[in-house]
Amino acid sequence: MTTRRGFIASLLAASTLPKLSWADAGDPAYLGAARDASGAYALIGLGPGGDRRFRLPLPDRGHAAAAHPTAPEAVAFARRPGTFALVIDCAAGRIAHSLEAPEGRHFYGHGAFIAEGTILCTTENEIETGRGKVGLWSRSEGYARIGEIDTGGIGPHEILALDGDVLAVANGGIRTHPDSGREKLNIDTMQPSLVYLDPDGGLLEKVELDTDLSRNSIRHIAAVPDGTVAFAMQWQGDEMTPVPLLGLHKRGEAPRLLEADLGEQMAMKGYAGSVAMSADGGFAAITSPRGGRIHRFDTDTGACTAFRRADVCGIATASEGFTATDGRGGVLRLGTNLEPLAAEPDFAWDNHLVRIGA
Repeated sequence: MTTRRGFIASLLAASTLPKLSWADAGDPAYLGAARDASGAYALIGLGPGGDRRFRLPLPDRGHAAAAHPTAPEAVAFARRPGTFALVIDCAAGRIAHSLEAPEGRHFYGHGAFIAEGTILCTTENEIETGRGKVGLWSRSEGYARIGEIDTGGIGPHEILALDGDVLAVANGGIRTHPDSGREKLNIDTMQPSLVYLDPDGGLLEKVELDTDLSRNSIRHIAAVPDGTVAFAMQWQGDEMTPVPLLGLHKRGEAPRLLEADLGEQMAMKGYAGSVAMSADGGFAAITSPRGGRIHRFDTDTGACTAFRRADVCGIATASEGFTATDGRGGVLRLGTNLEPLAAEPDFAWDNHLVRIGA
């Protein structure tokens, strides 16, 4: 019997290297979704210094994008509970493919490539059961759907590809249904988790928090090559409860939860919108648009430095430190200090900033 891993290997063997690279799209370092002053939506490519490399229209509000590792191709996802995703040729400035979630499913706004870019993985909700799924799509077959994996939880949100095509998935634990919009239907019975899956669908490891943190939805994740995964959380209780919003995990170990001092922890209002790790793994940072804060943690000592910035949410690894975006058009450099890199005053950046090649 052919396994999914064997099928992926056959796709790799049959595929050819992309003819174009990200250099053909202006060599951007980041992708971000934005809304302009007219209310139109776009996917923006940014250089390392925050300069705009391209702007491509989107039909509706975007959330995050999955960047192909080598080809100038991005998959832009609708904000949950969206049912479409657009594969955008960033060099030609056109929509190359349109993905529709299978009947009875919706996307959660994130995706990742595995198998050297031949397979796209998408986080999905099986609407009637609430089970989380990872959809598998073959790029070489025009993004035809070729299978799916159970995530072992409810409400999978961000997904990352780790070494060996291991998938890290943040199961937020929150059940939703399109008939109820974005209403959260199971707050009292939430069971968020961070899981690691292999491409054949095997559950390699599942990390859950203590029961007193069962309402702490694990939503976004970032990783570094040594296998450390940082996970950002969103508290589904009283926003002034000073719960930890950042965790660190390595497979086979217990998770570490990091907190700022009491005042700063309360200032985050129970909400971490995005997470990133520095290239060397020495720092992890989370953002809170609700609290107007970035918290940067030393991953060795757990010490936190807080930076204030209104409506800041997107954050990604830079060559040194981090790059962040806010809802007022700001593009920022975060190192020892928080400094402006560029300004797009007509733009409101959406939740996430995606590092190309991360």
